[in-house]
Amino acid sequence: MRRSISSWRPLLLTVAILITLMAVIARAEQNPDAPCAKCHQQIYDSYERTPMARASGLAVDGVIPADFVHAPSGIHYRLFLKDDRAWLTYQRISDSSLRSLDGKQELLYYLGSGRRGRTYLFQQESYWFEIPVNWYAKKKTWDMAPNYLQAKEMPFTLPVDPGCLRCHASGVQPSLPGARNHFSAAPFAHGGIQCESCHGDASAHLAQNGRAPILNPDKLDAVRRDSICLQCHLEGEVSIPRAGHTLTTYQPGDNLFDHVAYFVHKQQGGMPGRATSQWEALLQSQCKRKSGDRLTCTTCHDPHNSSAPAERVSYYRSKCLTCHSGSAFATQHHPENPDCTSCHMPQQSTADIAHEQATDHRIPRVPDLTVKDAAAISKELTTINNQPATPREFGLAYAQIAQHGDQFAHSEALRFLKAAETSIDNGSPDPELHTQLGFLEQTSGDKIQAVREYEAALRDDPPNSTAAGDLAVLKIQSGDTVGAVRLWQSVFSHDPSQLAAGYDLAVTQCSLGDAVASHQTLTRLLQFSPDNLRVRQFLSAITDGSARCGSNR
Repeated sequence: MRRSISSWRPLLLTVAILITLMAVIARAEQNPDAPCAKCHQQIYDSYERTPMARASGLAVDGVIPADFVHAPSGIHYRLFLKDDRAWLTYQRISDSSLRSLDGKQELLYYLGSGRRGRTYLFQQESYWFEIPVNWYAKKKTWDMAPNYLQAKEMPFTLPVDPGCLRCHASGVQPSLPGARNHFSAAPFAHGGIQCESCHGDASAHLAQNGRAPILNPDKLDAVRRDSICLQCHLEGEVSIPRAGHTLTTYQPGDNLFDHVAYFVHKQQGGMPGRATSQWEALLQSQCKRKSGDRLTCTTCHDPHNSSAPAERVSYYRSKCLTCHSGSAFATQHHPENPDCTSCHMPQQSTADIAHEQATDHRIPRVPDLTVKDAAAISKELTTINNQPATPREFGLAYAQIAQHGDQFAHSEALRFLKAAETSIDNGSPDPELHTQLGFLEQTSGDKIQAVREYEAALRDDPPNSTAAGDLAVLKIQSGDTVGAVRLWQSVFSHDPSQLAAGYDLAVTQCSLGDAVASHQTLTRLLQFSPDNLRVRQFLSAITDGSARCGSNR
């Protein structure tokens, strides 16, 4: 017998209570530092108000409403909270069905404290992505994600990277083979930067009610002390994981440079027009050069506290006067302006972060706001602070730059990586080295050697989507259509954000006369890239029969 609506009410109330409890539990799980408050209440309360503590969390707890039209693409974006769920909607009204767009996506987590910016994460089939729009706090505006300000199509496949997540969240999970943004569950366990990110594993400390020791960064030698901050505040132009390591293998107390090598161009002093990370800029300062290891991030920054805006000038001035304590500085040096940083750590415009600026940690005596001429910067790479690096690491660093068309970097990458390849121990897998060598050989025109390198990479790492996708291109060029299809299917099944591989797969399937398979591939492409005009046109042509798969192809 059908129940009346009133008879469902107790069940609906129970479900509502359950959903509310689940939300409360989820919020609690985002804050595992609560046990620390038992003994460190004042520090805990202060830290909870810092940007680091609020660097990520549940989307419903961090919604910044958006309602704007992106002019170049004509898409109307809205971000809002409804029924305790966060949503993004996107819409383009057009006379052409191929250009019309109307969709929505539930948002699950946010990244960014909101002090400088914020974005949000969503998932499709356990693949996690950032939304295509960002909040830029300094200009108090919503706009497209960096590098997409003038995009004519909505970029919907911006993969979440574990290396980026670890600087915004805690308990970052390892991604599954084949795609860096594919996770078996949520990509991170706890929102914000938690105590263990700097103080290490606290389980024994908590189990013994604080009697067991816990990592105190101030007790470490300088490089390990500094590494705790540098794991997030050092970028360089290129960072290369050491063999057998990644940034995610780093743990507080380690030497960060045992895990990652950081590279910059030689003679890159001055303003290079990119967002130089704080530490590499600080290394150029006279303050650091004269103070040596005594000067570190926490000399000026209290990681447990953020000064209120009204207190920042006096707070940072007091830090400067710790060393510059003479009366000339304290009373006579620009008494009309107590803000030392306004002259000696000015905000610099950067060319690679949209709507953003970076504080100049070079601490120049006389501010130089000019952008350094790119021609004056050496093309040679060097490691930050002259840390040692192997030929493999130099080669991989140059290979990253070579992908942007730099011929000097291309030749240097080949030279270093070929030398590194000859020294690989028998049986030691190095798929990244082989993948990059394959790309370099391919762009040099040596397709036979490129095939060998890609095949070596795939023997070491079968889900390697980069090697498989590039090898598929070489196979289709050589007439091995079946081999190319097999590789593209592997790539697109492991990583659907590889849109080029998916599209090439659909075209080849159609050319082989398999319209059904091509239709399925294109449909899945639109699930991950709904505004892809080329895919839409091809799918429409197959649907209406104007693309006769297998005919004249």
